[in-house]
Amino acid sequence: MTVPSTGEQKLKPHQKVGTLAIDLGNNTTVVAFQGELDSKPILLDLPPISRIEGGVPSIVWYCPKKTPNVLVGQQVIDSGLIGQENPYLISDFKRWIGANKTSNISSSNLSPEQAGELLLQEIWAQLPQHIKIKRLVLTAPVETYREYRTWLNKVCNELPVEEVALVDEPTAAALGAGIPAGAKLLVVDIGGSTIDLSLVALEGGEGRAAPVPQLLRFGGKTLEGTSKQILRCAKVLGKAGYQLGGRDFDRWIANHLYPDVPVSELLLNACEKLKCRLSKSDLKETEFLSEIVEDQSGRNQHQLSLCRLNLEELLVKQGLLKILDDLLKQTLASARANGCELEDLQGVVVVGGGAYMPIVRRWLGKQCEPTPLLTPPPLEAVAIGALRLTPGVQVKDVLHRGVSLRCWDQRSKKHCWHQLFLAGQPWPTTNPLEIVLAASKINQSELELIIGEPESQGNHEVIYINGLPTIQELPAESKYTPLAKNTKSILLNPPGQPGEDCLRLKFNINEKCQLQMEGIDIRNGFQLNKTTLGSIR
Repeated sequence: MTVPSTGEQKLKPHQKVGTLAIDLGNNTTVVAFQGELDSKPILLDLPPISRIEGGVPSIVWYCPKKTPNVLVGQQVIDSGLIGQENPYLISDFKRWIGANKTSNISSSNLSPEQAGELLLQEIWAQLPQHIKIKRLVLTAPVETYREYRTWLNKVCNELPVEEVALVDEPTAAALGAGIPAGAKLLVVDIGGSTIDLSLVALEGGEGRAAPVPQLLRFGGKTLEGTSKQILRCAKVLGKAGYQLGGRDFDRWIANHLYPDVPVSELLLNACEKLKCRLSKSDLKETEFLSEIVEDQSGRNQHQLSLCRLNLEELLVKQGLLKILDDLLKQTLASARANGCELEDLQGVVVVGGGAYMPIVRRWLGKQCEPTPLLTPPPLEAVAIGALRLTPGVQVKDVLHRGVSLRCWDQRSKKHCWHQLFLAGQPWPTTNPLEIVLAASKINQSELELIIGEPESQGNHEVIYINGLPTIQELPAESKYTPLAKNTKSILLNPPGQPGEDCLRLKFNINEKCQLQMEGIDIRNGFQLNKTTLGSIR
């Protein structure tokens, strides 16, 4: 599924040249445009796929045997397909792009990546004729940024656009809040599928250049496999994310009110409406609101009734505040390692659908006091912020998980994980990390390099039990995921002996967030060529 290349776009009479920003969301994908001579961005109306200006429902129906074979966004809703058990229908897919788990959408004939590709293709096809896209800026979640970048680079490979850039959603949200360059902000983005926290230092101001996103293509040429000089950058001082969001809250509500009723899109949509109504600021805590939803046959109705107090008790019971505590702890730990404390912040920016929820705002007010809470338009803030970035080079970022080397410990006589780079380590690195490895066996002919990432930095994880998102505590001992499928082995000639220092290795992280290694056999001076061990995050 690729978009056929139409070659270089030619400017038509009265056509406006500018930048397009697309913020792919779990429930709604926001599309915004800004002309090169315009002072403000606009949200694009894209009939027949948009529901509101700038908003395309993130729903795809694909049946290769039908004509038309693809329906996207509002087309799916207008066709009456929502709520039906349909193997050609897929929603709630953004969270699974680049993720390891796709269990809750396994009934669809599309993968999450295929669904996202069809959605982006149709958005491009429906763009107004009076605009010409010179630059495309896309956003990516913190938790799966690396995998998301790879997917987006493939999807956008054939698009007729000179520049393609990528920025993580919290950084874009900080700019979307209208905060001047030079500020330090905590961005809390609670979307339909993820919760992302990011502590961002917006560089620029005082005559310095504004921040820029990471380029995927420049001047019509892909930048994959190349490096580009860092002229200026926006610093992410700390970040953390969970694959949990508003759609999961809807599932909790549905299971709480009707545990024996099969979950359908109609039921979840009704729960979402009820949740949004209960988030209005002028509502009393004990005032009950109701939503009516029909079952898939249309013969039976269910009444959803809930008050804000009960909703918040449900969210606390399911562990929402534990997850938020985890994320804030991780983010601030990385920020402190980069010289930033909570009291250094100029503001807390909250975006996404969850920005409306009083329980979230109270939690933020308590945890971040006296830092002011800033609330730009929650849904379009990320896309608008992405438009404010001027592509040129890349964002200077920090590692989300860190990376460790599995090696032999002489004292305990067993293998252990030795940390190379910690979560919060800025990259690209300026100085290599040096480590000496010893042999552990008699006449050892090679040393294996097993590089791993900790599976989580927090105290909790989100798992799915019978389709219901469930928060559970993690064991105290960290688990590690190998960085690459193939183990890297270094030959020892002559063979090493137990406890004998053999190799001095140097590790660094390049501008593509790849772990690289070079070194020397300290016994004979044999040089080891620089090699890439894998991408980290």
